[in-house]
Amino acid sequence: MTTTTTGTPAVTGAVGAARIRLEGLAKVTGAARYAGEIPFAELAHGWLVLSTIARGRIRAVEDAPVLAMPGVLAVLHHGNAPRVDGDYTGPLGAPDPVLQVFQHDRVPYVGWPVALVVAETPEQAREAAEALEVRYDQEPHEAVFSAGHPDRYTPQGSEPPAETEKGDLAAALAASAVVVDAQYTTPEEHHHPMEPHAATARWEGGRLEVVDSNQGSAFVAQELAHLFSLDPASVRVRSEHVGGGFGSKATRPNQVLAAMAATVLQRPVRVVLTRRQMFSLIGYRSPTAQRIRLGADADGRLRAFAHHAESVTSTVREFIERSADMGRVMYDADAHHTVNQVVALDVPTPSWMRAPGEAPGSFALESALDELAEKCGMDPIALRARNEPETGPVSGLPFSGRQLQACFREGARRFGWADRDPRPGRRRDGRWLLGTGTAASQFPSRAAPSTAAVTAEADGDFTVRITAADIGTGARTALTLVAADALRVPPERIRMRIADSDFGPAMIAGGSMGTRSWSWAVMAAAGELREKLALGGAIPPQGITVRSDTSAAIAALAATERHAFGAQFAEVAVDVASGEVRVRRMLGIFAAGRIVNPLTARSQFIGGMIWGLSMALHEEAVRDRASGAPVGADLAGYHVAAHADVPPIEADWVDDPDESDPVGIKGIGEIGVVGGAAAIANAVWHATGVRHRDLPIRPDRVLRAGDGSRPGT
Repeated sequence: MTTTTTGTPAVTGAVGAARIRLEGLAKVTGAARYAGEIPFAELAHGWLVLSTIARGRIRAVEDAPVLAMPGVLAVLHHGNAPRVDGDYTGPLGAPDPVLQVFQHDRVPYVGWPVALVVAETPEQAREAAEALEVRYDQEPHEAVFSAGHPDRYTPQGSEPPAETEKGDLAAALAASAVVVDAQYTTPEEHHHPMEPHAATARWEGGRLEVVDSNQGSAFVAQELAHLFSLDPASVRVRSEHVGGGFGSKATRPNQVLAAMAATVLQRPVRVVLTRRQMFSLIGYRSPTAQRIRLGADADGRLRAFAHHAESVTSTVREFIERSADMGRVMYDADAHHTVNQVVALDVPTPSWMRAPGEAPGSFALESALDELAEKCGMDPIALRARNEPETGPVSGLPFSGRQLQACFREGARRFGWADRDPRPGRRRDGRWLLGTGTAASQFPSRAAPSTAAVTAEADGDFTVRITAADIGTGARTALTLVAADALRVPPERIRMRIADSDFGPAMIAGGSMGTRSWSWAVMAAAGELREKLALGGAIPPQGITVRSDTSAAIAALAATERHAFGAQFAEVAVDVASGEVRVRRMLGIFAAGRIVNPLTARSQFIGGMIWGLSMALHEEAVRDRASGAPVGADLAGYHVAAHADVPPIEADWVDDPDESDPVGIKGIGEIGVVGGAAAIANAVWHATGVRHRDLPIRPDRVLRAGDGSRPGT
C-alpha cells in the first residue's frame, strides 16, 4: 500500500500484526525493575504519617521522642519543612493542594499528610512513624455523600460546560407516549494498581533526579520544577516500568516528599505509599447519584432526554465526575438537558479513574435505555438504532466515524442475540435463572501535542526517544511497530527508549490519548528522517536525528465528534436461593480506529470488560460517618473481581477507518470499561424481572428486591 493523500504511512506489515511485548521476558523473569526496586547508594527511606481526623488543625507534632529512635534521620512537618510554590498553572491546571505538603496546619480530610519520618531503613521509618504523636484541634465534619444534598452546586467555567440544554424538556416529556424516570447510584470506587506509588529522589550534579512510577515523566518533572521553583532543565524524571496506573499515577505527594527530603538530607530518599495510604492520596472515583428522564414516542423515538448527575468533590479542590457527558454524544432528542453537579465534603479529592465520567454515566444511561425498550416493547438494539444521531446531539458537529451499529450487528450475530426470548425470568438452569443484556460504549478520541526524536544510527538501526509511559498497556511495543512502518524497516531495527523527561514534552498515558499522541510524533519524526536518508550519503558516527513537535498539526485538526464506540453483551446466572450473580460470558465488539497490535489491544479490551464486571458486582468503598475514613481500606475489605469471578470473555473489533486522521488510532484503554456494568445489570433484569439501579448488585440487594422472597419466584 502506498502513502495516501491523508498522510497515512505506508504499511510494511508491522502495524496490525500481533506481537508479544518487547519487555515481556524481562517482566516475567524479574529482570525488569520497578521504581521501588532500583538500588541507590546511601538510600534513606521516608514513611508518611497521615491525619486521623477529618477536619481541624494540627496543634502539635511531638517529634522529639521519634528523633531519638534508632536510624531516624529527620521528621518533616508543617513546622520545619521547606517552602514550596503552589501559585502556578501546571500541565493539568492548578496544582492539587495536597502536593503543597506541610505548608500549613490545616487538615481538610482523613488521610491528609501531616509528617514524614525519614530513617536508614524502611522498617525503622515505619516503626518511628507509627510512634509519632500528632495532636489536633478537631472540628465537625461531613464526609458521607447522599443524593440531593442541599449544598450541591453546578460548577461554573468548566470545559466542557457542566450543563447543556436545548428545547423545552417539560413539554417534551408531557408529549411523550412512554416515559422513563429513574434514579441510579454508583459507590465510591478505587483504582489500586498492583505496583504501589514509589518515588526516589536525589541531587546529582546540580540536578534533581527522580526515579518514579508515573503515567507521564515530563508532566511530573514540570510540576516538580514549579513546586520547588527550579529551572525545568534541572529536573529529570524517569519511569521505565510501571505496574499499572488507571489515572492514579500523576504527580502525588510521595514524589514531592522524596524531593523535599532529599533536599534537606542531601542524600537519596525513597517514599513508597502503603496500600492503606493509597486510599487517601492517589484519587478515586466519586460516588454518583444520577437521574435519567427519557420521553419517547410509541415507536421508541426519543422526544426528551435528561441526565442529571451528582458527585463529590473535596473542600480543597474541585473535581467533577462528568457522568452526564455520556449522553451528549450517544442520543439526541428535541429537548436535551444534561448537568453535572457536585457537593464539597470533607474527603480526599476524587480524580481520574479509568473511563472517568463515562463508566458510571454509561451504567445509568444504558440501564435507562433498556428500561425504555421494555416499556416500548422493543428490542434494546433496535431502540438504539432508531435513535442514532446524524451529528453530535449537543455540539452539532459531524462524527469522524460512528460504527456503533456495526458493533451491535456483529456482536448480536456472535452472541446469538436473535434467539433471545425478550421476556424476563423465562430461562433456568437448575437453581439458576439465566438472562442476557447489552449496552453501548463510547469514549472520546483525543490527541495532545508531543515531541519525539528519531535517530538513524551508524550501525543501520534506529533509536526512538519519546517521553511516553508504558503502564502495562504494551505502548513500548506499539510505538516500535509504528516507527517500523513509518521508517519502512523491520521492528527488530528499532530501539525504543521511553519514560525519560529529558526526551522532551509528551502526552501522559491517560484519557486513551497516549498511543495516539505519541504515534503521531513518532510518525512525523520518522517520516522526515526517511526523506533525509533518501537523499543518500553516509551516516556519521553520531547518527542523524530528526525531532518532531505535533503542536501545530493537532491544532489544525478539523472540529469533529471523534470517538471510539462499542457494544457489550453479557449472560448472567442468578442463584434463586442466595441471590448470587455469576457472569457466564461476555462479548465486546468495538470500533476503535486503527488497531496497532491485535495481541495487546485484545488484552486492553478484555481488561476493561473485567473492570466493568467488577464494578457491576463487587466494588464498593464505604465511608464511616463518624470518622470520615474509608471502612476496610485494603484489598481484603475492598472487593474486586478475582480469577474465579471472571468468565470466558471475548473482545474483537470492526473496521473503523478515519480518513480525516493521519494517525487513525482512537485509543482503547478505557472504552472496554464503558457499558460493561450496564450490560450485566440489564442481564440481571432479564434473568429475574427485577431492575437494579444501585451498584454493586450484591446478593442481599438481589434478595431484597423481591421483598425478601427468592428472585424469579
